This record gives sequence, structure tokens and C-alpha cells, in this order.
Amino acid sequence: MPTKVATTRFVSLATYAANRPVKGEVVTVLNSSHEQRGLKLISTYSRALLKNSIHELIATDELDKKPGDTANRIAYLAFFEVSRGGCIIAGETLFVDGKAIGQIIGFDETHEPNHINIIIGVKKRQTGPQLKIKVGSKLKFERA
Repeated sequence: MPTKVATTRFVSLATYAANRPVKGEVVTVLNSSHEQRGLKLISTYSRALLKNSIHELIATDELDKKPGDTANRIAYLAFFEVSRGGCIIAGETLFVDGKAIGQIIGFDETHEPNHINIIIGVKKRQTGPQLKIKVGSKLKFERA
């Protein structure tokens, strides 16, 4: 299912011809949500994730958002440690313990250089515990 993300200044999603899945393991489960978070999505489609780095997963039901937009309605999911590094790309699907959660819609760098926020578009906004995410849950980003 192709994503409906607009072309940025220099590249389109077609630029990313092939990509290996990035994998990780949940280290912290988050249980909070906000209606006016104001996450500023950077205007690029991809981020490189280094092996052993830790990043945050945040869900939004604002499915019309794309790189360069602001996401407000969010639910916190988890922090995870990257076990297999690589590049993650807008439109890829986040799987947790084999279950599809949603698609990457963008990235927020509020907490850089500590970690990036990876924003996942979901039909129904739920927190980590509501999705039954646990410490040790395995995750993967992959083109569906």
C-alpha cells in the first residue's frame, strides 16, 4: 500500500528503491497521551538509526500529517533499542511482536541529540500498555 507523502525539496519516496528492515527491542513502555503536543515533524523522509541507539515511538491518529507538519493528538508507545541498524523511511510499517501498529509519518527532533521521536500514524490512538507492548517486545520497521 503506497503512502501518500508529498515530495520534499530534493527527493521523493521513490528515491528509496530498496531498504532492509530495522529491528529493535522495547526498553521502556510509555502510558500517556496529549491533545495538543505540538510535535514539529522535520521535512525529511528518512532517518538513520545506529545499532544500540535508543529512540522513542509516538502514535498519532492525525493520518493526514506528513514531513514538515505539526502533530498534536498523540499517544506515547515506548522507547526501544536498535538491534539491527539501518534507515527508516516514512511510509514503512512498524511491527511490534509481529503485529502491524501503523506507518511512519515523520520524525521530531525535540530531544536530539539524546534520541529522535518516530511518529507513527494509527487509525486508533492507543498507548503502549493499551497495545500490550511490553519491555522486551521485538519490533521491526519494514515496507508492508
